[in-house]
Amino acid sequence: MTERVVLAYSGGLDTSVAIGWIAEETGAEVIAVAVDVGQGGEDLDVIRKRALACGAVEAEVADAKDEFAEEYCLPAIKANALYMDRYPLVSALSRPTIVKHLVAAAQKHGATTVAHGCTGKGNDQVRFEAGIVALAPDLKCIAPVRDYAMTRDKAIAFCEAKGLPIATTKKSPYSIDQNVFGRAVETGFLEDIWNAPIEDVYEYTQNPAVPREPDEVVITFKEGVPVAIDGKPVTVLQAIQQLNERAGAQGIGRIDMVEDRLVGIKSREVYEAPGAIALITAHQELENVTVERELARYKRQVEQRWGELVYDGQWFSPLKRALDGFIAEANQHVNGDIRMTLHGGRAVVTGRRSESSLYDFNLATYDTGDTFDQAAAKGFIDIYSLSSKIAAKRDLA
Repeated sequence: MTERVVLAYSGGLDTSVAIGWIAEETGAEVIAVAVDVGQGGEDLDVIRKRALACGAVEAEVADAKDEFAEEYCLPAIKANALYMDRYPLVSALSRPTIVKHLVAAAQKHGATTVAHGCTGKGNDQVRFEAGIVALAPDLKCIAPVRDYAMTRDKAIAFCEAKGLPIATTKKSPYSIDQNVFGRAVETGFLEDIWNAPIEDVYEYTQNPAVPREPDEVVITFKEGVPVAIDGKPVTVLQAIQQLNERAGAQGIGRIDMVEDRLVGIKSREVYEAPGAIALITAHQELENVTVERELARYKRQVEQRWGELVYDGQWFSPLKRALDGFIAEANQHVNGDIRMTLHGGRAVVTGRRSESSLYDFNLATYDTGDTFDQAAAKGFIDIYSLSSKIAAKRDLA
């Protein structure tokens, strides 16, 4: 029986060439799998037909936008996940979504190997392969660009020699990965970290320096899930899409950073994530109102570790699954509305209300009606500072 390889297929030059390249290098039949996580571009059926025309024995396409939003982006929102306190895990979240479909296709078609188009320098090779073996330990993984030196000039030559039905147009000066949760741009002139990004880099966001009217939005959450915008019910996908448009129009969600890659190098990345940043900002503030102090403090530690695990390709790991349970528990009272003003590149919270609120006006007020027992504070301070006081007597003697 002929070996079969499942290929993560985008429809572009590199993965189209990889179909025939893998077949020649390994003698295997190739099954192409394309997964729509909201990256835009061509129709899925066009992509499927191209894969077949390029030599795939089977081609599957999956509209996974809702799945991606609900099963991958939503946990990141609940976790307030920002790698290095800034990056909302745009690419890191899409990889396990794609991995799940690749493994399902491999099992369906009896494939022994899964292939992807990553290089040997980035994080995504780890995310794909660590995810694949976590779901199906017996599957092998290959990467033509990394393993068979399939450079772009070789890909173009292969394409022309075989007469493949795909345009070999000039490559963009940037490496771009995008989905509904955001957009990542690197390489080209951005590799000089002194160079400022130019407006041509951006697609999801407008220039925040251009004068425009502010946009006020109210986001409603139930147990940490965004369920309505301005009082109108939304799915998680719709919440992200609507805020991509509205926050993006105000230039919100632009991130220019040098980040620590899993493979040990520092890399300059430019991100756009307007909907993600708006939703995480709102969710963080509603947690401030509804989550008890010690739980909130500990959750911040969990959030950082959760983000690191996801960034590092450990979506399906035992620790990540265990932390998911903690985050779900911490979100059970995150209910209510957050009002924000979207303007000038910032999402600024201006109002909060919640039936699960721990904010007690009568305890907080300094005016008449104050129910806080201020007389109790003195004894509290005496006990709280006692150990420091004892130590100071010794150390200052």
